[in-house]
Amino acid sequence: MMHHQALREKTSSDPARAHRILTGHSFPGCSRQIQHVVRRDRLLWRVSLTALAGVLVLFGALGWYVRNESLSAEEERLERLARRLGESVEYAIIAARDTLDELNELELEPCSTAHLAAMQNAAIARPHIRAIGYWQAAERLCGVGLVRGAELTPPRADRIYDSGVVAWWPGPQTEVGGVQLFLMRYGEHDVAIDPRLLLDTGVVEELQAGLWVEDLLMAAHPRGAKLPSPDSIPQGLTVDSAHGRVISRFSLGTVFPIDIVAVEPIANFRDRYLPMVIGITVFGLLLIASWIYLVFRYSRHQLSLGAELREAISKGDLLVHYQPIVELSGGRCVGAEALVRWRRDSGHLLSPDVFIPIAETEGLLPEITRSVLHGISTDIGQLLREQSDLAISLNVSRQDLEHGDLQRVLAEELDAAGISPSSINLEITERALVSSDAALKSIHALRRHGHRVAIDDFGTGYSSLSYLEAFEVDSLKIDKAFVDAIESDTVTSSVIVHVIEMAHSLGLETIAEGIEHAHQADWLRKQGVARGQGFLYSKSLSARRFLRYYRRDHCRDADTDE
Repeated sequence: MMHHQALREKTSSDPARAHRILTGHSFPGCSRQIQHVVRRDRLLWRVSLTALAGVLVLFGALGWYVRNESLSAEEERLERLARRLGESVEYAIIAARDTLDELNELELEPCSTAHLAAMQNAAIARPHIRAIGYWQAAERLCGVGLVRGAELTPPRADRIYDSGVVAWWPGPQTEVGGVQLFLMRYGEHDVAIDPRLLLDTGVVEELQAGLWVEDLLMAAHPRGAKLPSPDSIPQGLTVDSAHGRVISRFSLGTVFPIDIVAVEPIANFRDRYLPMVIGITVFGLLLIASWIYLVFRYSRHQLSLGAELREAISKGDLLVHYQPIVELSGGRCVGAEALVRWRRDSGHLLSPDVFIPIAETEGLLPEITRSVLHGISTDIGQLLREQSDLAISLNVSRQDLEHGDLQRVLAEELDAAGISPSSINLEITERALVSSDAALKSIHALRRHGHRVAIDDFGTGYSSLSYLEAFEVDSLKIDKAFVDAIESDTVTSSVIVHVIEMAHSLGLETIAEGIEHAHQADWLRKQGVARGQGFLYSKSLSARRFLRYYRRDHCRDADTDE
């Protein structure tokens, strides 16, 4: 009766509260059931849309991949072919140039028997060289091979280079015996190269191919083939659907700029990659089927795991572990971070990395916070009442700040347990603070009530001086990633110094996470970091083991003081 009278008084003085009661929002069981149904329906819609979108994307990606993979494979094949041809031409030209250098260095009487023998041996050693000649001024005095003496004396050079090389491209003026030769002179000697030998027919296979040097056609296969000039097509592979052909152009830089152009019927291209297209299509269909299976299996898992988590929270099956926080100056334990664990009915301990995202999706984070807080007051409430300087850090989410009733929950739980608000510190990630007026108001109210507030994992999110000033926090927790980089050559190692200096300039306490080595603790202590936690001191402990750890630690301090 008294409960109903009190309820009438509260609802009459608070219309908003009356509305919440009438709509069922103040009855947790009803509210949770409604929210669960809504979230389940939303999840099913998301899963269906995700599956449909995934199928469409996979079909589109499959077509794109098949086409691009075929073109890429063909481009790589033709590029290898062009490179082989280019390297062959490069070798021939460089070898010819080396031959000219060697002959120019000989100290033999021009056109003597010994000189002619030396030129003959050089020509035999280079299968693509058909003739070698000796010049005096503008007159070819003698030679060996296909052309001897003044038979090959073109009147006008096609190119004269600063290096001293003079070149005549294949044409009527270099034609001997029906073969148009490429003539290159350097110093007193020249070499005549048969350009037909520069295109290895074993390499070009069934292709039409052309070799351009200095933008002039040097050779073509088959002879007389009609090929597009290099300057008319882009580098790489081009599909010319209008003419039913695939064209490739690749360029190399040697003594002379070289271009290789190859052309093949598009039907050859399709036939070559048809098995690959069929294979990828089959694989793609299997991938689509697997995607649909995995999406619906994931949805069932999420629904079942979310329902299991909801039941675990209601039954109080979540565990709280405690990782000690110590003073770096002496190693004395001054608190701990409360960490939630979930031991399922199977006995398997599930990582927070798995169930916290599910809790966030299901809107269960405020209930987990409430469960952890209750665990703290139950596990170590007596110790907190006895040790006023001991503080437990409670992780708080954005849902707690914006949608939960965190201040009321804290007040009710701590009042019932007789624990001071100063014994519960609140850790909030940077991401929970961004662009949130509700979070700002909640933090101000919680600090006024006596709780200290720390920004967790500082430096990994939206680090900003303006946020620190706006939210009026008490301390910064330096993320493990920065601690791991201490005294290393990474960029992160310099960032931690600026973080500590910024905290000091704002009068904030600093707490380092993930300390695993003594040299890290020494460095942090010298930088003025007050507190820390990590495996160097202790891993996370059950409530019983933490109580033992804390009492043993303080007994040791008492013995030291004596």
